[in-house]
Amino acid sequence: MFDILGFIELKRDGGRHSGNDLRDFVNLVRDGCVPDYQISAWLMAAFLRGLDDGELAEFTKALALSGDVVTLPAGCRAVDKHSTGGVGDKTTLVAGPLAASCGLPVAKLSGRGLGFTGGTVDKLESIPGMNMRLDSDRFARQIGKIGIAMSGHSLKLAPAEGKFYTLRGVTGTVPSIPLIASSIVSKKISGGANAFVFDVKCGLGAFMRTEESASELASALVSLSNALGKKSSCVVSDMEQPLGRWAGNSVEVMEALRVLSGDGPDDTASLSLTLASMMLVAGGVARDLDAASALASKKLSSGEALAKFEEMVSSQGGDASVCANPERVLPRAVGEKTIFSPGDGFIGRMDALAVGHAVRALGGGRVRGGDRIDPSVGVGTLKKIGDAVSKGEPIFEIRYNDEKRLEAALPHIAQAFSVVGGAERRPLILGKAACQDAR
Repeated sequence: MFDILGFIELKRDGGRHSGNDLRDFVNLVRDGCVPDYQISAWLMAAFLRGLDDGELAEFTKALALSGDVVTLPAGCRAVDKHSTGGVGDKTTLVAGPLAASCGLPVAKLSGRGLGFTGGTVDKLESIPGMNMRLDSDRFARQIGKIGIAMSGHSLKLAPAEGKFYTLRGVTGTVPSIPLIASSIVSKKISGGANAFVFDVKCGLGAFMRTEESASELASALVSLSNALGKKSSCVVSDMEQPLGRWAGNSVEVMEALRVLSGDGPDDTASLSLTLASMMLVAGGVARDLDAASALASKKLSSGEALAKFEEMVSSQGGDASVCANPERVLPRAVGEKTIFSPGDGFIGRMDALAVGHAVRALGGGRVRGGDRIDPSVGVGTLKKIGDAVSKGEPIFEIRYNDEKRLEAALPHIAQAFSVVGGAERRPLILGKAACQDAR
């Protein structure tokens, strides 16, 4: 019989777990045989004492294998891209179809938004009819047929991880690099992809606030994936201010379609192209980032990336005419309000966290996982840090449906920016973790 108390005490005292004990522990948690208070005790012990590389790999593998694992068609070496979450981050909607249009199979399992961060599932569900609940078989078949599928996580994939994730949020153990890395990588492995590209966000609108912590997580994700036989790479990108112009759900789909059509904000387009290029290298489609970027740029300008997005939407039951007529197809809020600059100068602060809270206050985000969202609302950021601005010039555009929700959002917008005498523009890419060949 598994000695759960001895298992907890071993980690409490700085000991090292065996692979067999970690697998037994994870499976018992999955089966509901360990009470929450003992799981929580172990989480705190692991938070304080840490997990060495071997323990982390065994724990992550046990989480990944605690339920179903997607089996892709023979010879299909797919890549999954993951972002740690931010405000206005719609790069998955661009980078995924772009990489797939280059011949790379893309297996993207995504989450819903929570708190101030947006979720890819919510964004795509703003397209009428779009099915984001593909079962594992249909997910795999679609990748084999058209080269790309995007779906929400099935509860059958890495089910034990969901229990640990929930308890981390209420036990003060969220800011643990090993536990964060194991959570992310276990779900990627269960999704069936052979390689991963990670985008770790850094700044006010991200979970990792400092470059030091973001770089630490980036290195941990690459090292852990590599140890488990998955080629990976990671970029650390700025989330001090929102990415692109729009933050919301349907408005972000609209912006992603603009980028796929050869238009759209430079920062969204640039980061999406970088991530797609990294995916092509990780998947072996291109020999290096220069070749990958050239190929992806060609597919973007030819319209093939947009066509791949349209094919994916059609395959998942969505209204594919959204690609040609997004304004007609996507839900749009009835009210609009513009916020103007109070004076002349430069944008010194554009707080992504405050903008995210404003979107949530409008009804476009969640406080709890079961909350319903309004896909039509959003906040448009018309200026970036370092941009010149004149008194009376528009800085924000707000789309809303409810006056009370608008009133709740306005204080967040008021705190989101400052106009100063001078300010420098911020770099978008803060660092990269080198791509490693899986052992």
